Amino acid sequence: MNDLEGKSEGTKRLYFENPYLVEFEAHVVERLSRDQKPVVVLDQTCFYPESGGQPSDKGTLNGIKVLSVLEEDSKILHVLEGDISAEKVKGQIAWQTRFDFMQQHAGQHILSQSFHELYQAETLSFHLGEVTSTLEMDLRRITEEEIERVEKRANEIVFEDREIKCYFIPEEKISSIPLRKPPKKKGLLRVVEVSDFDYSACGGTHPSKTGEIGLIKILKWERIRGNVRFEFMCGQRALQDYAWKNRDLRELSNMFTVSEREVFTSVEKLQADLKSQKIKMRKMRERIAQYEAQEIIQNTEGKIIKDIFTGRTPDDVRLLALNIIKKGDFVVLYALREEQRGHLIFACSENLNFDMRELVLIVSPLVKGKGGGSPSLVQIGAEEVENLELAVDKAYGYVGSRLNI
Repeated sequence: MNDLEGKSEGTKRLYFENPYLVEFEAHVVERLSRDQKPVVVLDQTCFYPESGGQPSDKGTLNGIKVLSVLEEDSKILHVLEGDISAEKVKGQIAWQTRFDFMQQHAGQHILSQSFHELYQAETLSFHLGEVTSTLEMDLRRITEEEIERVEKRANEIVFEDREIKCYFIPEEKISSIPLRKPPKKKGLLRVVEVSDFDYSACGGTHPSKTGEIGLIKILKWERIRGNVRFEFMCGQRALQDYAWKNRDLRELSNMFTVSEREVFTSVEKLQADLKSQKIKMRKMRERIAQYEAQEIIQNTEGKIIKDIFTGRTPDDVRLLALNIIKKGDFVVLYALREEQRGHLIFACSENLNFDMRELVLIVSPLVKGKGGGSPSLVQIGAEEVENLELAVDKAYGYVGSRLNI
């Protein structure tokens, strides 16, 4: 979250006073427009505006859906789905979304301080997403065991049900607060304090006790800009995530007829078996291609071999073409017709001294094709499957005239 953010002389922010308040009344003090949508500014609001990594609240004003909430100077702008003509409005906050954001945001504070306490890592950015949230830390590297320590420490703070206090403090007294990072803004600052653990300058919404955050779970991590970015969930999100993962693990356990702790070993064994079978299958396909190539050569009269296949893969057709040109001086012009797409695979023995890439320019316009390759082999993906035969015949005529065969 950004450092924020003192009280202003504009819209009164009721969520500062009570983040659990979901209904309120207010007066319209200004009407605007944004992207052809009506906007109202109220004298007071419970709606949290999008700011510093936390999305805006959802809800309604006089039953009209609030599309987004923006902060502009000291005003809070409510972008609406439709016009409101009344001067007095009744607002309704979507509590489930508000409380979810409170859980995720407070969880971020605790995670950030856990990283700082254990590894002196600073928080570089935070984003509260609709599904997961992310936290970028100035860490060059981190191990699985170190992440487990951070997660364990964060959840200790949650389970201790510590108090979370929010209060304003003048800029000249901010040095008396052991902030995790110095504030960037001036003036009256809002501090969010997790009792005897974390102190942050922040304008977001938070629960009053850490126990309300629920489980904090780090899901995965990746390197970014030389740092490490963590994806995490808190509270109800973490419970839902655990529910589907546990269900899938249970189903896999039943499928492999092993205990849940043995599923990973079973998957590793299955993966090894599959790799072995793929190697055997590849060798078998190569042998079949060799026999088929020999048979085709024995039954052909000229040096140009053409055909159109169905029910095969591009790799199978390519392998067959390569085996033919290995066994003699031939030009192979093959097409493969699939339901939605076609393929042209052209190959030529190097002894014939012909660059097959010339055919790409010749046949591609006929099939709306794209492709390329080497002097001895080209592959073209074709959008117009119905013209494959025409493309093969065109290539056949061109090669025949160029090589006089």
